[in-house]
Amino acid sequence: MALTQLTAPVLVRLLLAAALGLFLGVEREWSHRSAGIRTFSLISLLGAVFTVLEEPWLLALGGLLIVLQGTMLAVRGLLEDDTGLGLTTGVSMMVAYGVGVLVGSELLLAGVTVAILSSMLLVLKRELHDFAWGLSRAELRSAIEFGVLAFVIYPLLPSGEMPVWIADLRIAIEPRVIWLLVVSIAAIGIINYAVVRSYGGRGVVVTGFFGGLVSSTAVVGAMVDHVRSDEQTVSYAVAAILLADGAMALRNLAIVVAFATERWAIRTLIVPLGGLIIASIVIAYLTADWSRQLDLSLESPFSLRNALGFGALFAVVLVGAAIATAIFGNAGFFVAAFLGSLISSAGATTSAIVLYNGGAISATTTIVAVMVASITSILVKAALISVGPSQTLRKRVVMFSIGLSALGILLTGIVVV
Repeated sequence: MALTQLTAPVLVRLLLAAALGLFLGVEREWSHRSAGIRTFSLISLLGAVFTVLEEPWLLALGGLLIVLQGTMLAVRGLLEDDTGLGLTTGVSMMVAYGVGVLVGSELLLAGVTVAILSSMLLVLKRELHDFAWGLSRAELRSAIEFGVLAFVIYPLLPSGEMPVWIADLRIAIEPRVIWLLVVSIAAIGIINYAVVRSYGGRGVVVTGFFGGLVSSTAVVGAMVDHVRSDEQTVSYAVAAILLADGAMALRNLAIVVAFATERWAIRTLIVPLGGLIIASIVIAYLTADWSRQLDLSLESPFSLRNALGFGALFAVVLVGAAIATAIFGNAGFFVAAFLGSLISSAGATTSAIVLYNGGAISATTTIVAVMVASITSILVKAALISVGPSQTLRKRVVMFSIGLSALGILLTGIVVV
């Protein structure tokens, strides 16, 4: 394309490329690096211009020059202060050039996303370094194992649907989708484990809600320990358990929204699960003094054994649900969902979604199954509390759990009738 042929949309892309380069250069300028706002803006603009001109040799030459310049800055930075700051600037310049190329190629969303993520990585340098340096060997190993499962095994799985016959029931299963569900559950646990690890001593909100996303059992066990050592913490323990119930409902709703292929058919799950979330938060807010802080110790939520164990559990629940559905119809599937949720409501929910996506069960059956799993999880936590040391804790948790379960049943009945 000749410069005389530039149209208004092309000019807009050039302006956006320059703006994104400027955005990337702000942090470098603020950090007093050798390349700042003007340099980064010009680099992104250069990448966009060379892309618009549609001359591959010119685009490659520009990329080579940026690589050489970045390498020179990195070497000079290492020789002068031995901190590697020049290396970050050099790599950032290459990213800025890539952003310009993306925008020039009309990949505007990708260019904006790369620019924002890169800027966040630059700004959060201290927080990221502190977090990385504070990792134990076991936590680092867990992160590496998770990366292998998420980014190595996932691409190796066959794509598309694979028909599987179970008890005369044909189920269309997508291995990548199933594995993505498993990885997503593990990712939720890791992210929220990091939050609890960093802010767990700042209140019941974090230890209850985020701890519930990691492990409801851990929340219950920690609250029982607090009550055993101090009877005055009963109200805070109740609030934390209720928040764990709300977190569980939110997690199940997120699974449905993210992975159901025809979301419109089961959108009504927002009503009963949303009711459980709101009711749990409201009751927790009214039953505790939020100025009190509690600590919750959690082990790393991910390991290779845990991931494979969840996958095996998911497979067992899926096969059992399919067989029960083929033999006993919807009633059999509900029993399978109940039994599966005794161990993991997330596993029962993902099984229901996979069967629904494969056409094995209807939207109504899926809604009821997800709510059976969620309500069972609430009652399981109440049952765990029944062996606790405090009669007051038992009464309150059981009372509120029954109330939440009744609310869930009522809202489910309303949306499926």
